[in-house]
Formats: sequence, C-alpha cells, structure tokens
Amino acid sequence: MTTADRRRALADGLPDDVDAMLVTKLVNVRYLTGFTGSHAALLVRRGGDATLATDGRYDEQARRESPDLRLHVTRTLAGDLVSQAATAGVRRLAIERHHVTLAARDAMKGAAPDLELVAAGEPVEDLRVHKDDREIAHLRAACAATDAAYEQILPQLRPGVTEREIAWQLLAAMREAGAEDAAFPSIVAFGPHSAVPHHQPTDRPLAKSDLVKMDFGAKVEGYHADMTRTVVCGPAQDWQRDLHAEVAGIQATCRAAAVVGALPRDLDELARQLVGEAGHSLVHGLGHGVGLEIHEEPFVVPGSNAARLEDRVPVTVEPGVYLSGRGGVRIEDTVLVGPDRAEPLTTSARDLLEI
Repeated sequence: MTTADRRRALADGLPDDVDAMLVTKLVNVRYLTGFTGSHAALLVRRGGDATLATDGRYDEQARRESPDLRLHVTRTLAGDLVSQAATAGVRRLAIERHHVTLAARDAMKGAAPDLELVAAGEPVEDLRVHKDDREIAHLRAACAATDAAYEQILPQLRPGVTEREIAWQLLAAMREAGAEDAAFPSIVAFGPHSAVPHHQPTDRPLAKSDLVKMDFGAKVEGYHADMTRTVVCGPAQDWQRDLHAEVAGIQATCRAAAVVGALPRDLDELARQLVGEAGHSLVHGLGHGVGLEIHEEPFVVPGSNAARLEDRVPVTVEPGVYLSGRGGVRIEDTVLVGPDRAEPLTTSARDLLEI
C-alpha cells in the first residue's frame, strides 16, 4: 500500500458531513506521507488530495521523501493549513482530538473563525493497526536485530558488569545488527531489581544467583521491536526455575491464543487467570500493538475496547511475575497474528539460561 493509498483510505472514511482532516500527530503524518522530519502537518481533503506543511529546514527532505504531495513551507503549520482549507471552501474540518491541545485548537480557530473544527476519533491509528508487506518486512528486520543483539550480549553477562553497561552494550549491538536506534530505553534489571516491571538501569553490578531481566528492542525504518528475556547468573535456584517455568508456560499459552478473531481483552483476562492460578497477580497488561510506535493499538489490557484481532496485526505477548525483594520473570515476544497461529517475530530461546 502506498502513502497515497493510505491518504485515500483516510479520506474515504471521513464522515459525510466532514470536508477534510488536519493531521498533526507526527507519526501519523509519516504514515500518510513518508516524510520523516520532526516538524510537519498534513491536510487531507476528500478524494485524498493533500498538502504537506513543514518548515524551511526540511524543504529538500520533504520534496525527496514525499514527491507526490503539494508542499507548503512555513513555521505556522496548522494555522496555515487551516487558513488554506477555509479558502478552498472547507466548512467542517476534522482534527485529532487526542493530539491537539486547547492552545493549538484556539490558534486554529483564530486562523479561520468561520471554519468548524470537528473532533475526530483516531482514524489514522485505526488504519495503522493492519500492516502491509513493507511494514512487516521492517518489523521482521527490527526483530532480527533484536535477536542478534541478545545473542551478542549473553557472553557479556558476567559478575561485576553493571546494568548500565549492559544497556549501553545492547544499544551498540542492535546498531551493529542494522538498527537505526533502540525502540525504547532498554530495561536491564539484576537480582531484586528484576522484580520492578519498568526498572531503569543503575550501576548495580551483576552477582551470582541474580535473575537478569532484559526488555529491549531495535528500531528499523521507524518500526519497533519489543522482546524480554530472563536468565540467571550461575546455577539457578529452585524457586527461580519454578517461577520461570510458570511464566514460560503462561506465555506459550497466550501466544497460542493470539489468533484471528481473538478479543484483546479476552487474551489479557486469560493471562490474569493463568497467573492467578499460579498464585500470583499480573500487574500490567498482557501486551500491545507495535509499529511506528512502540505502544500502539491494539492494546491487550483489561477492559480494552479493541476489535477482534485480524490477520497481519503485530502485538506483544508479555506476561510477568514479580516477587518483591527477590526477583521477577517476564518473557515477551513480538508476534504476528495469523488465522491459525501467532508467528513469533522475535525468536530467541525462551529457556532459563544459566550464564
């Protein structure tokens, strides 16, 4: 699917009484245009005709990355596009209500007082849920770089190395494997720190018998991978083996259930049921979509109103159990939903490795 196809799909989905849509969320602008600069907005009219606005720093880049679009170079992106829309006869303009601030809305109204601004839902995000062949290829590449970094980092996990050092080495390893950057700041947690779901790496050194939880991912062509593995430094203790086996079994069951037709909220409830039967509680959602953002629809969380999963939708499956003061285990994969199974895009061994 080309970016022009995406813009037409957005335009075709606008309510009958809306004439155009202003897109200001930068990642959505990228999805609809291919433009990767850091300052842009997009006006999409019925039929898919569109104008991309950016400032002078990105003039040449925008012409190169989005050659099929009308370009407007300005510092006042949204205001100029709103004025243009009003001049062209647009009377009702949809805006991204989840992204536009009150101040930005006031500025838009000031630019075209007679134009009615209509709060849209998240139509671009709805389009982004389903990945095309190129997007899936980028996700596969990001996941492959993540897997490669994991293999490279395992020999570095020796007593005395610090969490921060491993986090830095993971970033270097992902870049060496072809990533443009990390998908998010890596979580590296040793020993009791592994019981903190979103622990930030510190200078704590690795010690014998520590659980090591690493949650990280590579970014390739703007697309994000997400994987968590938990290993142990030295021979595992019985409670560590038992805890890891419990989480691994739950993760495998939930991965197998992430197929076309599954409701995200039901998958999350399945995980909670299984974790509860093991005598623990799940303190975060089971997972989330991935793509141009590390966290995007569909969210696999309690009470999610996300629609049933469809083919070629990537989500994470990441149950975890955390024992305060002792350690925790999380096992996570980015998977691609299919009709009969979810294909793991991250394929590193899920065993409790004794390193």
